[in-house]
Amino acid sequence: MTTFIILLQLTIVLAMIFIGAKKGGIGLGIYGMVGVFILVFVFGEEPGAIPIDVMLIIVSVITASAALQAAGGLDYMVNVAARFLKKHPSRITFYAPLVTWFLTLCTGTAHTCYAMLPIISEIARKDKVRPERPLSVATIAASLGCTGSPVSAATAAIVSEMLLGDKGIGMTEIMAITIPASLIAILIASLVQNYVGKPLEKDAEYQRRVREGLLEETVEADSETVADNPRAKWAVLAFMLGVLLVVLFGVFPELRPSFNGIRLAMNTTIEMVMMSIAALILLVGKADVGKAANSNVFAAGMNAMVSIFGVAWMGSTFFEAHHEVILGGVDSFFTSYPMLFAIPLFLFSIMLFSQAATVKTLFPVGLALGVPPMVLLVLFPAVNGYFFLPNYPTEVAAIGFDRTGTTRIGKYVVNHSFQLAGFITTFVSIGVGYLLMMLLY
Repeated sequence: MTTFIILLQLTIVLAMIFIGAKKGGIGLGIYGMVGVFILVFVFGEEPGAIPIDVMLIIVSVITASAALQAAGGLDYMVNVAARFLKKHPSRITFYAPLVTWFLTLCTGTAHTCYAMLPIISEIARKDKVRPERPLSVATIAASLGCTGSPVSAATAAIVSEMLLGDKGIGMTEIMAITIPASLIAILIASLVQNYVGKPLEKDAEYQRRVREGLLEETVEADSETVADNPRAKWAVLAFMLGVLLVVLFGVFPELRPSFNGIRLAMNTTIEMVMMSIAALILLVGKADVGKAANSNVFAAGMNAMVSIFGVAWMGSTFFEAHHEVILGGVDSFFTSYPMLFAIPLFLFSIMLFSQAATVKTLFPVGLALGVPPMVLLVLFPAVNGYFFLPNYPTEVAAIGFDRTGTTRIGKYVVNHSFQLAGFITTFVSIGVGYLLMMLLY
């Protein structure tokens, strides 16, 4: 009977994730909360731990990012990046992914790549480079940047879980492993992708669009025509100051004050720093607070927070109710083969549609199963698995911005333009991360 109840609850949990993912947006969090309600009020399970720390970090970081956008800082960063790419059109397949990765690394959100995608597509087309090549890697690289950014929601989720007790995983370890691993992975993916597909002028779909007159010149968003806003520059500098402070407080914990012999937690530090930086950005950038609250960055961050609230709480409630049975069945397996924990991380990220939600839901499970904390850090890139189905907003945007039609979804859906770059970056970043762990730790 106990096994039947566990399987029934698991079915309900997975059903809520599936329905929420289908609804999109805050639907994932809403239906996750429905799952919590059913587990608590129907089955009588005690509610699990609410992911308060992760939610508060997301609020603080997204508030700073939204203020930066309202002050024109994001536009300024995109314009600088666009100027750089236009100076090196023949190397667009290599430079475009590095640009989108770096922007995400600095800002903590992959949504900065939306403004870059049409620019990348048009630069490639004009230089007779198949746009699929730079667009596919650039889109994946933007998401991969979240697994190394000190101010991303995904990294925030790791900080809140792995700076507990004596696990010894801090910002130093996170950046030392994830940044070089993702950089090497992106370079290798770009090298491979540079030979994918026919040359642009021999592509059948491109030829059809040329014949039908679908590729007339359009007015391109030109970064050179956008007047430099000095206030935007100051806003960017203020935001970068926040990123620098987060890194410094994480790398040098002695800089954080102690109270009653206990050093101020890193998650609390991030919250205070980034909310204060948001105020500084509003001041030096003379940004409209209302505009910040209505920005797409703020909306995306709130979606992530609601998703984590519902899904992570549902997962915590289910796992804590049956942890003895679950651990008894698989603990020895993952203790013997900890690297295989990448499989559930990858699969859950496809369903949860969120790196941070995947981390918050499964990393505690991994720790309970005996997966070493450092191995979990190495497996961090596996939470980028949502590229597997071509319905993530950045992928949809990249397909739409490629007017040549080379970036596409195949007949069988899963054979789409982002699949190869996604798997290469995932496998290579985990492999390089493992080697770095062996060498450094």
